[in-house]
Amino acid sequence: MTILVTGAAGFIGYHTVKRLCLEGRDVVGIDNLNAYYSVELKHARLKQLSELQGFRFQRMDIVDKPSLMALFEDNKFTEVVHLAAQAGVRYSLDNPDVYAQSNLVGFLNVLEACRHYRPVHLIYASSSSVYGANSKLPFSVDDPVDQPVSLYAASKRANELLAHSYCHLYGIRASGLRFFTVYGPWGRPDMALFTFTEAMLNGRPIDIYNHGQMARDFTYVDDIVESIARLLAKPPVPDKEANGVNRIFNIGRGKPVALLDFVECLEAALGITAQRNYLPMQPGDVVKTWADVSALADWVGFSPQVEVDAGVKQFVTWYRDFYQV
Repeated sequence: MTILVTGAAGFIGYHTVKRLCLEGRDVVGIDNLNAYYSVELKHARLKQLSELQGFRFQRMDIVDKPSLMALFEDNKFTEVVHLAAQAGVRYSLDNPDVYAQSNLVGFLNVLEACRHYRPVHLIYASSSSVYGANSKLPFSVDDPVDQPVSLYAASKRANELLAHSYCHLYGIRASGLRFFTVYGPWGRPDMALFTFTEAMLNGRPIDIYNHGQMARDFTYVDDIVESIARLLAKPPVPDKEANGVNRIFNIGRGKPVALLDFVECLEAALGITAQRNYLPMQPGDVVKTWADVSALADWVGFSPQVEVDAGVKQFVTWYRDFYQV
């Protein structure tokens, strides 16, 4: 009864592995440890995970199909949580090839491995960015998502479509999770909370895009992991006409927070007033995100709970401790 977590040294991957191991699961984690952001931070996460009973790590790139297939052959995974991907909207503007390899070729390799080695359940990370230019709020899993405004968003929508076709053809049961602006301890250094905290503690201004007229459905990482754990225990059920099924869920707090209110929460947690550098909207960005999480609540009886002020405080506590600030 071994579970595979791809992207195990990443932000959500780290927290997911930790939760599963503490539940007594045997977990194999893989990660290519690329240099998109601090490799030292990834190694620090892995050091924490290495102390957990039941965890084994193997450095591997999901683009390497022969190695990935051999891993599946050796372990006979009962479940797969696929979190490895090239993240970031802005990075995709200058580095499109990386997204094609990791998010398209890499995910296709994962699907091929699932096709041949038949885990009970595949959970894979999608993104709220698939809603793109949609103006109807809140975003529902029943809404059309054919207007991506970044290559990253397009790659994540492509993942959903690839999963749908593989589930239909080969009887795979999959759950695609559209994450909404995840934050918390051990978070990614390219995300706003991390960059804002670093700048404010070093007396630098923070860049606020669209002159602050933005809102995000900020979702605390513990709520993300709770959702994954509950969904793992309840794979989607195909209807009578299908062999497999690919079901999509929004994972968000369901309460959009204005960016300037988010900054005020961080100011309160740090005890520092931010110097604000207001800038125009960036290419590939959207003004507001807001998750309708009714599908998640109906299926597993849970929806994210952590309020932004409490989550930001937890991040600041971790940041000060980790960086000895």
